[in-house]
Amino acid sequence: MTSMKKDLYALIVGIAISGVLVGVGAWHFSNVPKDEPQAALSGFEDCAAAGYPVLESYPARCKAPDGKTFMQDIGNELEKQDFIRVSRPRPNQVIQSPLTMQGEARGLWFFEADFPVRVFDSDGNELGVGIAQAQQEWMTENFVPFLGEIEFSTPKTPTGTIIFEKDDPSGLPEHQDALYMPVVFGD
Repeated sequence: MTSMKKDLYALIVGIAISGVLVGVGAWHFSNVPKDEPQAALSGFEDCAAAGYPVLESYPARCKAPDGKTFMQDIGNELEKQDFIRVSRPRPNQVIQSPLTMQGEARGLWFFEADFPVRVFDSDGNELGVGIAQAQQEWMTENFVPFLGEIEFSTPKTPTGTIIFEKDDPSGLPEHQDALYMPVVFGD
């Protein structure tokens, strides 16, 4: 090859490589999300409704593009799991009246083989009170299965809370305890 042909060949190869690099760069930057103004996210529900990724964890977490992470409200279930475990209903589940409750609680959570359960709307209005009953001997420190049903009035808010109260006949604050569970009301 002559020197002129080598120079022409190098020029053509250089132009081709530059064209490929420009094309790849243009494609990459056209697929990068634009810095569009985002609506203010106030929590997990807003983040998930906006279509951002929900991480598989418990509680679930939603990650916004700005790096903020929002955690789903599950009440104080994790804090109380050594005392009471509710299998039905679950946090953020859609519920309706009458509601069947099921789970297990340590014998110390009961008095005379039962404990009260209350349903509130998100405005704090009590909608109903039920009783969860021990299904085995309750005078133990071990977990005892419970079952119960509660009827509640029609809520005026779309969400609310179920409170599984430790039965405390003494009325002393140091003996009181409760599991708070957020729920969604259905038709």
